[in-house]
Order: sequence, then C-alpha cells, then structure tokens
Amino acid sequence: MISKLFHTLILASLLSSCQGQDNTANRYAHADPIVIHRFDKSLYQLIDVADSSQLPALRQEYAAMLSLLGKGLFNLQQTDGPELWNQLQRLYTEPTLKQLYQDALKHYESVDDIQQQLGCAFAFLQAELPEMQLPAVYMHVSGFNQNVLTADSLLSISIDKYMGMDYPLYQSFFYDYQRQRMQRANIAPDYLTGWLMTEFPFSGKENVLLDRMIYEGKIRYVLSKALPEANPATLLGYSEQGYAWVQAHEAKIWETIIKRKHLYTPEMMTTAHYFEEAPSTFLANDAPGNIGSWIGWRIVSAYMKETGASLQTLLSNQDAQEILTLSKYKP
Repeated sequence: MISKLFHTLILASLLSSCQGQDNTANRYAHADPIVIHRFDKSLYQLIDVADSSQLPALRQEYAAMLSLLGKGLFNLQQTDGPELWNQLQRLYTEPTLKQLYQDALKHYESVDDIQQQLGCAFAFLQAELPEMQLPAVYMHVSGFNQNVLTADSLLSISIDKYMGMDYPLYQSFFYDYQRQRMQRANIAPDYLTGWLMTEFPFSGKENVLLDRMIYEGKIRYVLSKALPEANPATLLGYSEQGYAWVQAHEAKIWETIIKRKHLYTPEMMTTAHYFEEAPSTFLANDAPGNIGSWIGWRIVSAYMKETGASLQTLLSNQDAQEILTLSKYKP
C-alpha cells in the first residue's frame, strides 16, 4: 500500500509545463511529470539472468505488482512462495513472448512524454476532483493479457499492447479495429480511464443502454478535459475515418436508437452491442464500434454546456435520465 505521505508529495510536485488548448485545463497545466515506476525493466532483468535469489529484492521493491501479476496472470492465491518464480520463468522465457518483451522495452526505453502527459492530467484532475486519490504509476508486460491493472493506490499498464498498429506480431492476433488502439498515443488516455473507472465505478443498471452511455460519456468527457491536446478519435479508439463517420451520422444514430426502442431496453445483449470494439454493423456496414460511448460523450457534453456543472457534480450525478433531460440533446 502506498502511504498517504507519498501521495501528498506527488500532489505537491504537480504544480510546471503542459501546453493545452482548453482554458479550464490550462489553469492547472503547469505540472511536473508523474514518475512511472519501471517494474517492466526490473522484472526483465531478473528473468534474463534466471537468478531466483534476486526475487526477494524485487519483491521488496514491487510487492504489490508481483502480487497483482501472480493473482491476475497465474491465479495464485499466495504470491510469496516459489511457485510465483516458477510461473514467471515459464511465461517470460517462452521465445515469442521474450522477443515481445525485448521489443517493448526497446520501444519504451524512454517514457518522458507519457510522464509529462500524466503529470498535467493528474494535476488537473486533482484540482477539479480534490477527493480523488493519486495512484503510484507502473508499467508491466503481460503477454497480451491484462492491459490495465489497478489495486488500492496502484495503476499499471501493459506496454506490449502499445507497439503500434504495424507491429508484426499483432497481425496474427488482433483485428484492424483492435490494433487501432494499440499505439503510444493511447497510453495516457488508457491510464486515466482505468483510474477514473476505479475511483468512480459504474453504479447504474448494466443492461440499460442509457445508464451505460451516460457513464461511458462521463469518462470520455473528463478525459477530453484532462488531456485537451488528445485527438478525440484517440479517446474513442477510432481511426480518423471512423470518427468522421460518427460525426456525420450522429443524428441518424440517435434516431435509430429511439426508433428501435433501445434507449431503455432491458436486454443485456442489445446494450452490449453498443460498446463492443468491433464495427457496429447492426447500425451500418461502415460504422465503427463503441457507438454507445460516442453518443454518451455527446449527451454529457451538451449537459455540461447547458448546466455549467463542475466535474465533481457530473461524476456524482447517478441519474442518467436527469442528465439526458437537462442536456436538451437533439442532434
């Protein structure tokens, strides 16, 4: 567990060089970078020398990360015994994964840009949402497994999932729409998304489209304010063509949702279709995926414009219908 003193020190340093375009974000845009703890590098060094005697030292420095990996990747209930070392060795010495690990470390030798983005974003969020705790931030390699890990006050991302659309190994494992998200520009947004969803978990009805849309829309709206220079397409995981499509067809999408009576549907499968990464062919052949998040973002943006609410008020409001009504959303 990271101490409160550690978070206090981080917050004190979060107030010195981001250049955002959003005036609200600019009020908090002078921030020191967040330090990303390179668990990925330390673990690889241990695996590479194949010396289990170094595991206690790694465990002392990264106890929480080792526990998360042990439970998340290997389903181990106890992570302080020899079985963890055996599992780590078995996984990370597999030739293909070891090459992936090496490529990821080379690709992310320096993460100065990401640390700066996170420093600016967390400074803004801490100022706007003062009760939100700050995480200690890490990087790991999962072998295409768990992408974002969160626990207590810890946040980590799997860098092997962000090697660029054209990374050769991706071609055999992922569709084009999945590889669209597997780029460096998505790391800071995915870090923040994982933490926001931890700090402000969904509390609506999972099977109701409106509830899910508003929640996902809140997250995208907050991201757009915390990362004002981020491409909106990136925040949705879209290509530029996909983003242009939803902009051009926003009114038609909303009309279709209403006409098909999907907004309040109690059917989980129907609702789930709107948040799948795969293209939304149930709406149109050339529609991108995750349409629900896009419409939710548009509704929340309208609500914020109409009401002038604070981010704290937005995230605290659990009444999706009230947000829709007050938004006066009519694309």
